[in-house]
Order: sequence, then C-alpha cells, then structure tokens
Amino acid sequence: MIVIIDYDTGNTKSISKALDFIGLQNKISSDTTEIAQADGVILPGVGAYPEAMQELNRRGLNKTLKEIAAGGKPILGVCLGMQLLLESSNEHGYTKGLGLIPGHVDMLPDESEFAVPHMGWNQLEIKRTTPLTKKLAGEYVYYVHSYYANCPEDYIIATSGYSINIPGMINNGNIYGAQFHPEKSGQIGLEILKGFKEVIRSCKSSQQ
Repeated sequence: MIVIIDYDTGNTKSISKALDFIGLQNKISSDTTEIAQADGVILPGVGAYPEAMQELNRRGLNKTLKEIAAGGKPILGVCLGMQLLLESSNEHGYTKGLGLIPGHVDMLPDESEFAVPHMGWNQLEIKRTTPLTKKLAGEYVYYVHSYYANCPEDYIIATSGYSINIPGMINNGNIYGAQFHPEKSGQIGLEILKGFKEVIRSCKSSQQ
C-alpha cells in the first residue's frame, strides 16, 4: 500500500488517480499510524515552503517521515514535496526542512528570457540511472515552480535546462524527489510511478 500524505498542501487526488491508473493500491491519509505502516509514501505539495513545513510539524508528520526514512522505506516527494525533503529553504525567509537529502531551496534566477515561475514542458537529462529514471532519457516532463533544489551533484539524478540546470530529480538511498509533476506528465510520468513501485518491492524483499 502506498500512502499519499494529506496535509492540506498538495495535489493528492491527481496523484491517487495516476496510481489507480497503473493499478497501484494507494490511500490518501494524514494519520501518522497509517502512514508509518505504508510500504511507501508520497509527499505531494503545492504552495509556499514555510506554510507547508509548518503544517507537517503541526501534524507530527515531520517526525513520522524521518522515522520512515530511517527505517529504509521509500519516500517520493513531488514538486514542493521534493523541496521539503531538503535541509532548508530561503522562500520568504529561512525555514528548516526535513533534512532527508542534503541541500537547500533557492529561488530561480529572474532573467528576462526565462520566466519565473517556470511553467511548462522541459526535457530531462539523466545523471544517474535508478528505477525511477531508467526510461526517462530525453523525455519531457511538466514543471510549475519558482524555487529549485540547490544540492550537491551526487544527489542529482536528472536535470532540465532553463536559466540554470534545474535538478529535476534527486535521490538519497530510498528517498526520491521530483521537482516536476509525474501525475501531469503523461505516460512518462506513469513510468516514474512504476519505478517507485519497483523500489518499494525491492525494499520489502530486502527487509524479509
């Protein structure tokens, strides 16, 4: 069972529908016990970093996510959810993040030929092959964001060119993040979610 975390800051229903479409059993929940018992967790997110992090803290979900990560279960952060996996953000002042992947969140450079927010389809360049990236080389995915993950190259598994090379996907162990929206990226987005299922299956096998 995949649990999509509901903390009033994410596009939970569209992710759930995408998982339904490829036959992955899932549930939307804010209950920490249900989340802790999941085989894998998806952390969605839209909106501002400080408010999202405040809501995770208020609900005790920050602690639950850290415990899940420490236990080796897979986590996938999507859009703002990916950014929350990092150590901190400079959006509207300093905010401490979950700290599950090294790095910080900064605003995209505001240049005349590159609009902020960055919205639209961009091509992926794969930096490291993982179950989530193995079918993505040269494919296009859909972005909507004004901030990006400024993290060490070792944790970046895919990028897209814009005013900078945007980290499109990041990874630390069984923790993954996608800055773009897999659930809005057509068939290739579904392949990413299938890859997450593969990670979950592998983790379950290794823990038996």
